[in-house]
Amino acid sequence: MPSTAAPDPAPGALPSPWRQFFVLTKPRVVQLIVFCALIGMLLAVPGWPDAAAWGTLALACLGIWLVASAAAAFNCLVEQGIDAKMKRTAWRPTAKGELGRGQTLLFAAVLCALGSALLWTAVNPLTMWLTLATFVGYAVIYTVILKPLTPQNIVIGGASGAMPPVLGWAAMRGEVGPESLILFLIIFLWTPPHFWALALYRAEDYARAGLPMLPVTHGNEFTRLQILLYTFVLLAATLLPFVYGMSGWPYLVAAVALGLWFCAYALRLWRGYSEALARRTFRFSIWYLSALFAALMVDHYLPV
Repeated sequence: MPSTAAPDPAPGALPSPWRQFFVLTKPRVVQLIVFCALIGMLLAVPGWPDAAAWGTLALACLGIWLVASAAAAFNCLVEQGIDAKMKRTAWRPTAKGELGRGQTLLFAAVLCALGSALLWTAVNPLTMWLTLATFVGYAVIYTVILKPLTPQNIVIGGASGAMPPVLGWAAMRGEVGPESLILFLIIFLWTPPHFWALALYRAEDYARAGLPMLPVTHGNEFTRLQILLYTFVLLAATLLPFVYGMSGWPYLVAAVALGLWFCAYALRLWRGYSEALARRTFRFSIWYLSALFAALMVDHYLPV
């Protein structure tokens, strides 16, 4: 689903087809998706969840995990040829031809069907439809249409990657509230600087694959400026939970500190590029989002 992407697991021995199928689900990416959805669920419940809420929460996480894994597998299927041309992804079972297209499609379809059925029956129809729409947004609109056509692919397609907290909120409340949309906005604005930091040091890979990523079409310097500008806007957006009354001072302090830290990385990258710095910025962006959402959760449970 999202382009909220952690690096793929390092290539290694794949002892069985089951292990190969597991790799297709991009487990590190899906882990971050489920984590953000979980935060949305916990924030949607006033106080500590009771036993019934914990049951719904667990089933919702499982359903979202299944559909997100299906989207990741479908992405590997669609980008089989592209993955084969890029060092970062050439080891994937689909790119190497170790798994057939029919096998991968069936695997993705089964996961999607199971996850959708679980969300419909055990959570609520709204969460199922929103999760399914996110699947289509990532696997079809972003992967098939936007990614090969425009350098703004990650900006527009980032909407699907920003959906997890909305899914989590809908799972527990049965509605999409303004609080979940604030969380959506934060991830939406985080996605471009996160992904463009990766694209900077993978520009040759993207050029070889024929993908119009921003560093390929507009150059390294322009991309670094965009990363800097987005981190400034992101810092402002992360103040909204406090302004809206979703969180208190502990979150605000964490958000400002983390935001200034991210801006410092972006400023250093803008002033002088190095591949090592771009890699550190990308890795920090993953840690940043996790820490920011963890701060929201901790703040939620602190005594008033």
